[in-house]
Amino acid sequence: MSTTDGPTLIPDDASAQEIADREARMRRRKGWFPGLSDKWNALPRQTQWLILIVVVVIAYLLPILNPPLITTEPGNNWQIALAQMSVYALVAVGLNVVVGYAGLLDLGYVAFFALGSYTAAMLTSPDSPYVHIPYLWTLPVAMAVAMFFGVVLGVPTLRLRGDYLAIVTLGFGEIVRILATIIPAMKGQVGFQNVGHPPGTDSNGQPIFLNSSGTPWYWLTLTIIIVVLLAAGNLERSRVGRAWIAIREDEDAAEIMGVPTFKYKVWAFAIGASVGGLSGALFAGQVGFVNNQKFDIATSILFVAAVVMGGTGNKVGALLGGALVAYIPLRFTAIAEFKYLIFGAALVIIMIFRPGGLLPARQSLLAYGRLAYNKLKGALSDIPASGKVVLEPGKGAGNERSN
Repeated sequence: MSTTDGPTLIPDDASAQEIADREARMRRRKGWFPGLSDKWNALPRQTQWLILIVVVVIAYLLPILNPPLITTEPGNNWQIALAQMSVYALVAVGLNVVVGYAGLLDLGYVAFFALGSYTAAMLTSPDSPYVHIPYLWTLPVAMAVAMFFGVVLGVPTLRLRGDYLAIVTLGFGEIVRILATIIPAMKGQVGFQNVGHPPGTDSNGQPIFLNSSGTPWYWLTLTIIIVVLLAAGNLERSRVGRAWIAIREDEDAAEIMGVPTFKYKVWAFAIGASVGGLSGALFAGQVGFVNNQKFDIATSILFVAAVVMGGTGNKVGALLGGALVAYIPLRFTAIAEFKYLIFGAALVIIMIFRPGGLLPARQSLLAYGRLAYNKLKGALSDIPASGKVVLEPGKGAGNERSN
């Protein structure tokens, strides 16, 4: 035996208990169905895509199926309810980029939603004296306008953190609402009527995208949501997404390791704002009317509640949370006026029992790191020991064993 052998570390009871507690916390973060999550992750990629395609087809068929157990009728039209749910879901997906990925508490996200709505209204409504363009062209314009103001807000304020950043963003949301009230061109409470809609007519010559026709709007928004989810997933797995996660977990440590935190925080604000502007433009077209009463602070808090309730950092969880925030008041009309009380109580309960939300974010980097370690450990144990040098896990360089 070589005299260079080092001592093999044997974990004591305290270390073993710490490891057990850490694994227990990871199991709790997997959600209410950890076995189902493990089975899903173990499925081949092709099988996962096949299941997702089936789910997407069912989602597109919801306006036609009108399931009896979850329908909002007779209190509210089911197709229009689906359109509103899809818009809120898109808002939550955009806010999840800011709050969930980068860990930036934005309480004034409704400002970008309002900017998108006013952009669509001022460029398509007959009440607007400005140049008119086709409605579909307002979608990228609304994204660009919201992204611009996201950068304008982010550059001077993203040096702040935590509560200070939350207060600044909250003030920005209120500033946009007040400006919509006092600037004559934005028409205050009078607002803009007959906001534009996508082209197309049915066999009777009636426009397909009417304010009273929720199905086309739902299908359009659902298609946009799928595209945004694919883009968000690619961002999450890219260098930008890893930088956001590092900033969210520990901004100081990320900056010490060389991550340009300020640049990536501005990127998060800009991308999240663009999705908010897009959802606002879709909302304006579907409702057909925009004024300053639709963009108050309470609505912004509902957006944050949707992300937290669904699962901060999980794009599918944010999608579910946004849909639920819009669905519950429409489904239970008798208690709709108590929606803030209901969501507040729900958030308290979720924070106690499910701190990660309904669908917590997966710790993908940790899971992949553990998988790589297990593979390396197995490869080292398979090396024959007779007459060869074997490296044992847990021993440093130079701690060889020679037989």
